[in-house]
Amino acid sequence: MTLTWAKRAAFVAVAVLLLAAPLLLTPFRLDLLAKYLCYAIVAVGIALAWGRGGMLTLGQGVFFGLGGYAMGMHLKLAEAGPGQLPDFMSWSGVEELPLLWRPFADPVFALVMVVVMPVTVALLLGLLIFRQRVRGAYFAVLTQALAAAFVILLVGQQGLTGGTNGLTDFQYFFGLDLYEDADRRILYLVIVIVLGLSYLGVRQLVRSRYGQLLVAIRDGEDRVRFLGYDPALVKTIAFAVSAGLAGIAGALFVPVVGLLTPANLGVVASLELLIGVAIGGRYSLAGAVGGTLLFNYAKTIFSESWPDGWLYVQGALFVAVLLWAPRGLAGLADQLRTAVAARRRPPAPASPPVIKTPEEVRA
Repeated sequence: MTLTWAKRAAFVAVAVLLLAAPLLLTPFRLDLLAKYLCYAIVAVGIALAWGRGGMLTLGQGVFFGLGGYAMGMHLKLAEAGPGQLPDFMSWSGVEELPLLWRPFADPVFALVMVVVMPVTVALLLGLLIFRQRVRGAYFAVLTQALAAAFVILLVGQQGLTGGTNGLTDFQYFFGLDLYEDADRRILYLVIVIVLGLSYLGVRQLVRSRYGQLLVAIRDGEDRVRFLGYDPALVKTIAFAVSAGLAGIAGALFVPVVGLLTPANLGVVASLELLIGVAIGGRYSLAGAVGGTLLFNYAKTIFSESWPDGWLYVQGALFVAVLLWAPRGLAGLADQLRTAVAARRRPPAPASPPVIKTPEEVRA
C-alpha cells in the first residue's frame, strides 16, 4: 500500500494549505477550521476502529469528553488560582475543592490524564465486551448507551462538573491568551501538527502486520481465532487507540471553543462524528478526515442560512451514503479510477475457435 506520487503530492498540498490558513482566513473562520480539525483527529481513530476493525463505535463522545474535561479541569483551576474554587462551584454552593479535582492542578498530571483516562476506560470496556464476543449492532448499541449514561452523570453532578452548562470561560491555555488572535493562531498550528502526527501514526499502524491482522479479524473473526490469534486483544488495542485520539481531540477542543458541555459529547455529537467518517469513507484515513471537514463545513453553512432544515439534510446525507456509497466519497473515487482504467485497457484478443474431430463430435 505504498503511496503513489499523486497521493504524496496531494498530502503535501493539503499540509501546505492547512499551514497557510492563518494567512488566508479571518480569525473567526480560522477558529471554525481549528474546531473541524479537532473532529478530524477523532475521525482518524474512528477510521481505525470502524473501517479497519469493523467496530461501529457510536460512543466516541465519551472519550472526547474525558479528555476535554481533564483539560478543562486544569484550566479552570489555573485561572482560579491557588486555594480558590472555579466560578461554577461558588455558584453551586461548593465550599471546598473536591478531592477528584485536586490532582488536576498539576499540568503534567492533567496532560497525562487526557490520554490515560479514555484509554483506560476503552481497555476495560473492550476486554469485557470482546471477551464475550459481543460485536456488530450489539456493540454499537452498547457504546451509544455508554454515551447517554455519561451525559446523565455529568448533568447530575452540578457542583462537580458544572452540570448542563459544563465548563466555560477559558482565557488562558498554557501561557497562550485565548483572546489574542496571534496566540490563537499558535493554538491552531498545534492542532494541525497533532492531526498530522495522528494521521501518520495510524497510517503506519494499519500498514503493519497488526493492521493486516485487524482487517483479517474484521473479515473473518472466527477464522482468525482458529488460527491461534486472540481477536479480543487485537480489537481492544484498536479501540483504545481510537479512544486516546478522541481524548487528545477533546483536550484541544476546549481552548479552541472556550467551553465544554454535555451537549458536545452526547449521543447526537457521537453520531455526527460518525456521519462525517461515513461520508468521507471509513476504509480510508484521508477519506475520513476529508469527510469530517466537509460535513462540519456544510453544517456551518447550512446552519447559518437554513437552520431549520439542516437536520433533514444531515439525515438524508447519512442515508444516501449508506445506500449508494457504502465506501464513502473515497470509495467513489476508487470506483471512478477503476472504471476509467477499464475503459482505457485494450480488449483481450478473441480466442481461436475450437475445431473438434469427427471422433470428438460422435462422443
